[in-house]
Amino acid sequence: MESHSSSSSKRPGTRAGLGPLPMPHRVSQAGVPSKVDPSFQLPAKENASPVPLESRITVVTWNVGTAMPPDDVMSLLHLGSGGDDSDRADMIAIGLQEVNSMINKRLKDALFTDQWSELFMDALAPFNFVLVSTVRMQGVILLLFAKYYHLPFLRDVQTDCTRTGLGGYWGNKGGVSVRLAAFGHMLCFLNCHLPAHMDKAEQRKDNFQTILSLQQFQGPGAQGILDHDLVFWFGDLNFRIESYDLHFVKFAIDNDQLHQLWEKDQLNMAKNTWPILKGFQEGPLNFAPTFKFDVGTNKYDTSAKKRKPAWTDRILWKVKPPRGGRSPSGQESHRLQVTQHSYRSHMEYTVSDHKPVAAQFILQFAFRDDVPLVRLEVADEWVRPEQAVVRYRMETVFARSSWDWIGLYRVGFRHCKDYVAYVWAKHEDVDRNIYQVTFSEESLPKGHGDFILGYYSHTHSILIGVTEPFQISLPTSEVASSSTDSSGASSEDEDDSTLELLAPKSRSPSPGKSKRHRSRSPGLARFPGLALRPSSRERRGTSRSPSPQSHRLPHMAPYRGSDSGSWGSSEEGPSGLPDPWVFPPSVPRSLGLLPALRLETVDPGGGSSWGPDQEAPTPDSLSPSPQGQKKLEEGGLGP
Repeated sequence: MESHSSSSSKRPGTRAGLGPLPMPHRVSQAGVPSKVDPSFQLPAKENASPVPLESRITVVTWNVGTAMPPDDVMSLLHLGSGGDDSDRADMIAIGLQEVNSMINKRLKDALFTDQWSELFMDALAPFNFVLVSTVRMQGVILLLFAKYYHLPFLRDVQTDCTRTGLGGYWGNKGGVSVRLAAFGHMLCFLNCHLPAHMDKAEQRKDNFQTILSLQQFQGPGAQGILDHDLVFWFGDLNFRIESYDLHFVKFAIDNDQLHQLWEKDQLNMAKNTWPILKGFQEGPLNFAPTFKFDVGTNKYDTSAKKRKPAWTDRILWKVKPPRGGRSPSGQESHRLQVTQHSYRSHMEYTVSDHKPVAAQFILQFAFRDDVPLVRLEVADEWVRPEQAVVRYRMETVFARSSWDWIGLYRVGFRHCKDYVAYVWAKHEDVDRNIYQVTFSEESLPKGHGDFILGYYSHTHSILIGVTEPFQISLPTSEVASSSTDSSGASSEDEDDSTLELLAPKSRSPSPGKSKRHRSRSPGLARFPGLALRPSSRERRGTSRSPSPQSHRLPHMAPYRGSDSGSWGSSEEGPSGLPDPWVFPPSVPRSLGLLPALRLETVDPGGGSSWGPDQEAPTPDSLSPSPQGQKKLEEGGLGP
């Protein structure tokens, strides 16, 4: 692993929340940016001392009670406070429950990113966080973010969901999960919404057992949830406080005697009696019960029901017991230590009858897999279009796909498909295992800015190689640079030039979703719940285009079958909209941008402009962008 700390100069540019941007000496290489948190730097090769490597993970759970999102969530995410812990997290997992899932909202969310996901992406992007994966089951959502420079070391990302409402037919209750290998260690994040009410403790146990037994993942690393090296279990678990009446509970809260309530908390009691909870740990409940409040206040329920306060919103974790096993890298996998740094509620948020809960963890690894599968090399600055050349080399163990591509991102991008331009990773051999691709002039952004390059693997469904930030400084337009020479041009010529410059361009090669993102639910862009049709697994068409950054597009092309939903579906199959659903040019951001995003309802089918009995379109028709079409005409999408 190479280090770029020897760089002798710094770029003058800065970006809010990001700090100074590093200046590579000659080239910027993937996977090892110089702004990496020092806790993630490997010891020098000559110093082989086994100093544990640290990673910080923040976990948030919030039952939002169908409310609209607040204006600010910075304090909830422990970011921007200026303290020692500010901006130190490497990964953030956010579990939401009871997101508005009425039919009109679900229809809107099927077309565009839901407001809660937008809120968290917008809040985290300035701090270098990128959305790794997300999964939705009706009102239950799980979002997983990581610093962009950690993406090359996150592998085997998969999602799953389990419905337990109405005997397993309804997704208002249940669990959603994201699993991945992080630096060679298998992690699983499980967000649950379990049955409510005091007398449903046994039903909560049964639901949890059902979720653990039904959620299975592919690959040799870990098939079941409890097979992972580390499991985070959180959500609205709905456990209540038994025996004590309302007046005693409120008295204990008002007089800061919370410890008197701990022994009657149903989850604390279950830890000692339920075998399924063996090994799960939780920090002390030093914060007041988080349910139930009058909305808009910090007062406990004053309605006629006067529900008794309870710690319904919880965050637990479990480390896999030492068994001398092996990680996917072949090294011992049980040498992992987890310390909870903080565990608290956030009383400042009043939009829901629940208070959000956040916990910060410090993970110590005895080893770390830190070799990126692809290393990218790029010049320090692009000032001319002919400098837009990217060289890269791949590890021998990497299985490339003809649907892989290299994206150009602005610093502060929100997710892997939030790119400015792309080019197919079609090999052009330079020397042995070194390859080269070139961005076309018309695809490059004009003006000045800081950018990052990333290699997107269709197989892994993630960026497996990234560069350090570098600068692009290109003329804004040839028309502006030659304005003095064209002063005599007719107004008709000027209008033509303007139209040509502003012509809508789709920048999406869209290589479809990886089969690794499995779901018992259909893709989001297929109008869930409107009809029962054959699932997308029964249709063999495959979307082949990464969704473009739709808020930069002046219109949608629903008949393409990829732009609107390639990130909204974790299944194979075309993902466009049915013929009657054509939208005006003012369509905002598309929910198709979200990776591995899934709903719990049955796939209604009909999500494409071709029927299930028709053949899927050939790859020649699947790249809406001008440069993508050009590549197709020149020789297909890859060797």
